[in-house]
Amino acid sequence: MTRTWLRALLPALLIIAWLAGASFGGPLFGKVDEVSSNEQTAYLPESADATQVQERLGEFQDSDAIPAIAVFTSSDELTDDELSAIDDAVSQATSVDGVLDEVSPALPSDDGLAVQAFIPIDSAADVGDAVVALSDELSSSAPDGVDVMVTGPAGFSADLVAGFAGIDGLLLGVALIAVLIILVLVYRSALLPFIVLSTSLFALCVALLVVWWLAKWEVLLLSGQTQGILFILVIGAATDYALLFVSRFREELRHTSDKASALLSAWRGSLEPIAASGGTVIAGLLCLLLSDLKSNSTLGPVAAIGIVFAMLSALTLLPALLFVFGRAAFWPRVPHADAAPAVREATPAAAELGALAFLPVSRAVTAPIRTPEPHTDGIWGRVASLVSRRPRWVWLLTTAVLIGGAAFVPQLQADGVPQSDLVLGASEARDGQAALGKHFPGGSGSPVYAIVPEDALQDTADEMLANDGVTSVAVTAADAPSGSAPVTEDGIQSFGGPAPEPTVENGDVLLQATLSDAADSTAASETVRDLREALPDALVGGVTATAVDTNDASIHDRGLIIPIVLGVILVILILLLRSILAPILLVATTVLSFGTAMGVSALVFNHVLDFPGADPAVPLFGFVFLVALGIDYNIFLMTRVREESIAHGTRQGILRGLSVTGGVITSAGIVLAATFAALAVIPILFLAQLAFIVAFGVLLDTFVVRSLLVPALTYDIGRKIWWPSRLSR
Repeated sequence: MTRTWLRALLPALLIIAWLAGASFGGPLFGKVDEVSSNEQTAYLPESADATQVQERLGEFQDSDAIPAIAVFTSSDELTDDELSAIDDAVSQATSVDGVLDEVSPALPSDDGLAVQAFIPIDSAADVGDAVVALSDELSSSAPDGVDVMVTGPAGFSADLVAGFAGIDGLLLGVALIAVLIILVLVYRSALLPFIVLSTSLFALCVALLVVWWLAKWEVLLLSGQTQGILFILVIGAATDYALLFVSRFREELRHTSDKASALLSAWRGSLEPIAASGGTVIAGLLCLLLSDLKSNSTLGPVAAIGIVFAMLSALTLLPALLFVFGRAAFWPRVPHADAAPAVREATPAAAELGALAFLPVSRAVTAPIRTPEPHTDGIWGRVASLVSRRPRWVWLLTTAVLIGGAAFVPQLQADGVPQSDLVLGASEARDGQAALGKHFPGGSGSPVYAIVPEDALQDTADEMLANDGVTSVAVTAADAPSGSAPVTEDGIQSFGGPAPEPTVENGDVLLQATLSDAADSTAASETVRDLREALPDALVGGVTATAVDTNDASIHDRGLIIPIVLGVILVILILLLRSILAPILLVATTVLSFGTAMGVSALVFNHVLDFPGADPAVPLFGFVFLVALGIDYNIFLMTRVREESIAHGTRQGILRGLSVTGGVITSAGIVLAATFAALAVIPILFLAQLAFIVAFGVLLDTFVVRSLLVPALTYDIGRKIWWPSRLSR
């Protein structure tokens, strides 16, 4: 009686603990923006020039406001009355919440068709709301026939805020609905899909609780991009682990009428593959800590925390819920214990290898080990039959197809995209930037900053003016009416009075250069690189320099982290499979699959979706997720194959493992692909590209690599696949 009471108490305590964690984490879904930032400069390395300039701007300027540029355009030359009305509208902009008083006068273009005004937004305000309110105010005050657009750094920040606005609601809702539909089709049960989905949702709530407070305490940096990936990764991974556990539980229910015994056996059988799978993903993610770019390095621990709670949920909450519902969870397709379950006695070879498999030898010798007979019918029976009849043809053909897809990798344009293209769909800031470039110098409102010694002011200004990409140079001067004074080859110019003295801080002055090209263009980036080369003693920063430093850091991270991730995963597989050859082949097939996914993605991005390019971090993130998650399915397969090989030999073990795991791994792959595909509902270029790459790559791993290539290759090699372990002999 006491033992029965204790059995029931542990599941109850586990469910209560998860309910408590979810009750605290759930309300934080709408509050993530309180502890997150989408400002690019916040994620740059401390050593980057743009970071150092950003940190010192406050020394030269009284305000750290975010500049917005209001652009007024007309198809006809603006009249004096219209110019006067525009000037009045600009002067009234200070009535908008978040807009500071230092609004510039309206500045007409040389062609008379446009007017621009620089309007500072308080950095402490909600930039998204302030820009929307400012746009509405200016549009209502502008003369008829004049179009108004708000662009500049504040405008693009508002675009990002609006783009990420659907993460808490739309993204999460689409992902959960997609997973629920798949679970209903997989289980054809009224209750089990909701049990599995609740474990994923509870894991996400508790993971968010931990991440939110770590971001609140400034231990981690959190952005909308990281938040979206966390949501998708936890839901997908937790559901995958739950599918594996439920599959083992269903198997055990067919062998015993005692649900507690079945649950314990399922837990033991699921612990190693789930722990190995989660550990592999965590290790791969933590390699991102080596990144120079903080947006990459902070994603590692955030996503790793999510995977930890996905594993814990599948190994604690799910078993507790299944204990409560028992066989009723599978209704109406309830598994019943066989009257005379088929068993196999451990062979001497199995007993000899028991220690190598971390199984007690005594259990291997004395206890009947139940394994299901392989399916000889159904799709996975036919796949196993194909692998056994034509293994070499299967792996050669699939390898050739994968290599053909990977051949298009060089077409992937992952060298950065303009800031104006980061948000998909309509964008007022993008339209405003185009109008600005048409009527004014393209870099208006987004200057390049250069911090130089005071005695090098004139030489630096002359060098900057000599660059064809620079239209004007000004120096920060407290006595100047606009806060800065133009610098020409003849020195600092005045505004109708004596030339103002530049602001000097620690012996340095701040120069501002207006570029002739749009701040986020390739030409502007080249101008910044040229200026840095010509001014080795200056710190060059600003919007364009931030983009340059971000791209450079991303490319550096890509070259550093990818080989390390491969090495870490290879070591984990060697320890898990107690083999060297099998892990090498598994990693090689996963890398080939990743190459194919990237090659096909390049074709789709360039010729179907017509994307302008890709961020340099896209291949890195795609690699980390595809290799770490793709290895998951190989781990699920090969741990079961090894278990079967101990009793039946390697070739039979491969066929039995493929037949038994085919359904559950395929379901897991479809779930993970669907959750990552949900990222496409967020109109951010980076997330849309990551959604396609990971979703396509996971399906490729599931249906081609794990189902055909790996089984056929290992079957062709035979027991030598386990070299140098004893199982290979």
